Amino acid sequence: MKKYYLLVISISLSLVALSQGIKPVNKNASPEATRLLTFLYSIKGKHILSGQQNYNSDLNVFSDSAKAITGKYPDVWGSDFILWGDKDLGQQLVNESIKKWQDGYLVTLMWHQGRPTDNPPYDWKGSIQGKLTDAEWKELTTPNTVLNKKWLAQIDVVAGYLKQLKDAHVPVLWRPYHEMNGVWFWWGNKKGESGIAKLWKMMYDRYVNYHHLDNLIWVWGANGLRDIPQDEAYDYKDYYPGANYVDILGADVYHFDYEQKDYNALLKLASGKIIALTETGELPKPEILAAQPEWAWFMVWTSWLWTDNTHDRVKQVYGLPQTLNHDEVKTMLNNKK
Repeated sequence: MKKYYLLVISISLSLVALSQGIKPVNKNASPEATRLLTFLYSIKGKHILSGQQNYNSDLNVFSDSAKAITGKYPDVWGSDFILWGDKDLGQQLVNESIKKWQDGYLVTLMWHQGRPTDNPPYDWKGSIQGKLTDAEWKELTTPNTVLNKKWLAQIDVVAGYLKQLKDAHVPVLWRPYHEMNGVWFWWGNKKGESGIAKLWKMMYDRYVNYHHLDNLIWVWGANGLRDIPQDEAYDYKDYYPGANYVDILGADVYHFDYEQKDYNALLKLASGKIIALTETGELPKPEILAAQPEWAWFMVWTSWLWTDNTHDRVKQVYGLPQTLNHDEVKTMLNNKK
């Protein structure tokens, strides 16, 4: 009965969404991407999708663990194009993404990109969490420079994998340059029009207008605001590339830092667009979700499912009336095809 009720609600809300002209920022978005975004608008403010991040070297360990704990699979399956050592795991990531979409999961992919000044394999501390000087950043974001060409070569490799997903009709919740308002990645804390907003637009242009990756839904996932010395994450608005380049806004929230003022700030910036908990450490308590109903999904970060959440908390959140897990969403999506 619950599945039937949810299906009726979803279909009726989807029709409203379509009538209001809700579309991806890419005007040439694939039918699959358009339908997926419409589905997310159809549950906006009503439901939250369960989600789990998995390493690209262990593509199902943590999703399987969520099933073992709760009896239910999370619906949003996430992984990462990060280059572990000198072994490129992109192809197996593509293959698993296709399987997941075909089985009714939503696929979200991200990328801990190596610093463009370096060559692979990329070291975590020295490269991904390294720094660029102001001069290097200017060179990176200036067309046809040496550093700009190195960056293009990097992103074109990942574009090749994303194109395979396009050809397989897999829409991707694409989340590049996450936590850009924090101070810990080479792309982090670059404010203003010449900062990360410019690099985001450059990737958007390359992927949408050059590679025609029309299967991407663009997810801008900042970090929850915090003022811890040497670990700060600053105001969302200073890093936002604008509504024409973002479909969904997100926040990565750890250490139970579900501040209502931060949620309200993201909602204000979103101006009606969908927002999501693009990463979480500890799952939010039911009273938090009641006060913050606009989150479209949560995605627990890999082993934090084990280390920072009790089994009771995981079962509680997965069992909430507003939480949609894999079986429910699979039924809803199948009936919308």
